[in-house]
Amino acid sequence: MKKLLFLLWSIAIAFTARTQFHPFRFAHVSDIHIGSADGKAEEDLRRTIADINSMNDIAFVVITGDITEMGSDAQLKYAKSMLDSLNKKWYIIPGNHDAGWSESGGVSFAKVFGDDKFNFEYAGIRFIGLPSGPYVRMSDGHIPRGALNWLDKELKKVRPGQPLIFLDHYPLDKSWDLDNWYEITDRLHRFNTWAVLCGHGHTNRALNFEDIPGVMGRSNLRAKAEIGGYNLVDVTGDSIIYSERRPGVATLKPWTFVKIETRNYSPDKKYPRPDYSVNQKYPQVKEVWKYSSEANVISTPAVSGDDVIVGNQDGRIFCISLKTGKEKWSYRTGSSIFSSPAIVDGKVIFGSGDGNIYCLSTKNGKPVWKFHCGASVLGCPAIESGIVYIGASDHHFYALEVATGKLRWSFSGLDGPVVSTPLLYEGKVIFGAWDRNLYALNKDDGSLLWSWNNGSPVRNFSAAACIPVAHEGVVYVVAPDRYISAIDVADGKTLWRNNDATVRESIGISNDGKWIYGKTMMDTIVAYRTGREKQSAAWKMNCGFGYEHVPSMLIEREGKVFFGTRNGVVFCIDPSSQKIIWEHKIDNSMINTVRVLDGNHLVVSTMDGKVVFLKTE
Repeated sequence: MKKLLFLLWSIAIAFTARTQFHPFRFAHVSDIHIGSADGKAEEDLRRTIADINSMNDIAFVVITGDITEMGSDAQLKYAKSMLDSLNKKWYIIPGNHDAGWSESGGVSFAKVFGDDKFNFEYAGIRFIGLPSGPYVRMSDGHIPRGALNWLDKELKKVRPGQPLIFLDHYPLDKSWDLDNWYEITDRLHRFNTWAVLCGHGHTNRALNFEDIPGVMGRSNLRAKAEIGGYNLVDVTGDSIIYSERRPGVATLKPWTFVKIETRNYSPDKKYPRPDYSVNQKYPQVKEVWKYSSEANVISTPAVSGDDVIVGNQDGRIFCISLKTGKEKWSYRTGSSIFSSPAIVDGKVIFGSGDGNIYCLSTKNGKPVWKFHCGASVLGCPAIESGIVYIGASDHHFYALEVATGKLRWSFSGLDGPVVSTPLLYEGKVIFGAWDRNLYALNKDDGSLLWSWNNGSPVRNFSAAACIPVAHEGVVYVVAPDRYISAIDVADGKTLWRNNDATVRESIGISNDGKWIYGKTMMDTIVAYRTGREKQSAAWKMNCGFGYEHVPSMLIEREGKVFFGTRNGVVFCIDPSSQKIIWEHKIDNSMINTVRVLDGNHLVVSTMDGKVVFLKTE
């Protein structure tokens, strides 16, 4: 009887799915990349908009991410002004380019477009789209913890058996560098999920995401062709059919289709999941406690006494007891926090995406003072002699009094946001910005002493994500151009550059100042001797961490070097013997630069919102 009832239910659902709507068509546009130097991306979008507007049979438009090239407020507003000329209803989500280099930390996307996710119903079909990072720091794609919490609420609105189409910028697959793909597919398997639609790969491609049909839509960019393009999607009684459209020219023959049928995914089928077996290999590493935030954490915790303080993407900064892992207090700002806080004299100072620099009491989280800037504050503070130094996205760098928040000076010569921590060295404040330049300001009055860049015209190659280090009058930086650069701190002249090891954005310095450490994009930690003469890699160590691109700085304490990876693993290595001392996997997302307390104790935060106190025995 149960089998018969289940069969009748399945037939009823299938009948409902196939008959509850009339065939309809929508447009799938992706990877627009507004902000091109030659204006071609803008021309391609105008052509696509005009083409869509000329058709009477398009019900709506979905746009799956990478709307801009750098995520700047200007690019977002320009894209919005263009898309507003569509005469069809349209739904939009951001991609990695809209968040990874964003001067607002992705905050402006939701402000400009009204939201960074959507949930709507058309012809009885539920369409849900989510944002995906990375945010501010380079890493794998990651659907934010806050968005997942939202998704859980929205999925409760899906009726039993109702067809569901899910949209994201990234393909839901480990091979496409989305680190928490399984959190989405596990949820979608519980529903009648017809398909997953995505972008990111810039090509038309039929995919499969753990038995869920997937379709990647091409980029709207022309690439090497004369014009760009998008896809027309026809939903018929039995299929979802994709056909590429060349705006103003022709609709090509269908290139893929997804069969419409009731999909009952087996709850017993197992799929590959992240591997934590490395933790068994190094049992001496213990998680004293683990705190799980409700939102992403994309900064390094500050630690003082029993206080561990860090902020999250929901705009909440919170204090955890180092002894117990229990929350002691929290304070909510007006927007996301990507700024790594600094603690001094019973005060914690940090920036927020709401445009303010905050100073709170470490005792109870009560505000001491607040300084308003002209845009988001993604930069991290450095404090010395009662002055806090911090950069913002309003193209200013600030020096404020710790006690009062009073402005000492500001420097307004930037052409991009600051996202990292400045180096205070020999009377100078040294930092990079996403405008291609490294700056040295006079610590006392903020005057420009020199600026330096690596010669690349590409903003994405700026030395903006790394925290500079220095020794004996030489400043060292690494950047996405994969060079290490040594710069004379006196005049900003290049002393030497080398890409023999292709380091990226992670750098560190030994306690004695004799060695510079770097992390490459494939398995390897490298060391250079410090000095004014050109250096080649003195040694290279294969750590086996695979492809790697997160800016997690290397920290040396008590003869050990600590760093994190894109897939949630913390490493401790011995630089003298080039041996791994231990590894420990916390989750499957980016490890922020670790807070090392001593050679056996450290506090680690992950993009997925975990804060963990590790100790070794």
